[in-house]
Amino acid sequence: MSSEIYIKRFNDRQRFEHALNLVVFVTLCATGLPQKFYQSGWAQTMLDVFGGVDRARWIHRACGVTMAVATVAHFGFALAAIASRKVRLAMIPSRKDFTDAIDTLKYYMGLNDKHPLYDRFEYKQKFEYWGVVMGSLIMIGSGFMLFFPTVFARFLPGEVIPAAKMAHSNEGLMAFLVIAIWHMFNSVLAPEVFPMDTAIFTGKISRTRMLHEHPLELARLENKSMEQLLAEGHGHGGHGAPHGTGEGKADSPHARRNVG
Repeated sequence: MSSEIYIKRFNDRQRFEHALNLVVFVTLCATGLPQKFYQSGWAQTMLDVFGGVDRARWIHRACGVTMAVATVAHFGFALAAIASRKVRLAMIPSRKDFTDAIDTLKYYMGLNDKHPLYDRFEYKQKFEYWGVVMGSLIMIGSGFMLFFPTVFARFLPGEVIPAAKMAHSNEGLMAFLVIAIWHMFNSVLAPEVFPMDTAIFTGKISRTRMLHEHPLELARLENKSMEQLLAEGHGHGGHGAPHGTGEGKADSPHARRNVG
């Protein structure tokens, strides 16, 4: 029986948000991309799966409204948590994120013998998060313009509608490529998490992996110095600590809520 300790990383709401966004995003791509590439044979096949282009459009719109509501709810919860001062602003980019990016590049080029020490979220996760936020705002805004073109044309120049169509179409394709390449690699194919990073689904992460990937947060949660943690893990610089996946045996009592 494994004695590995698991720490709660994501609460139930965050896990639900991820699951909802996963289903909505896949459905939006499955119903939206065939409309963009309607002249391709595969696009017609995809539309037939949903019962034709008209039904696919309504499913696409319903998922778009769901995404808009989920986005508003996400920031509503975040603002409420910030106002309560019970959370840390873990997703806000800082100067350290920029230096971490440079130091990581130096590490992989052999110019640095130590990997940066990360807190709750590393710079890549923050970049992806805010990319999703900005992309969602573009998709939601342009989507509603295309959903109600005559309403928006009453108080906006007519050129805005075709511009919204172009923005919606291209941003949707870019979002698909970013998720399919960047996110899928980091969450599924990367050697550190292969065959899949289960933390967002189980809500837990092994302490061993936490020590390896988020030592600054672990030091804070356990009220230890970095020297103590690094000595315990035989040094973080060489990326030598093994990673753990799956459900845990126990939750750490030190876990603290964070925005993001």
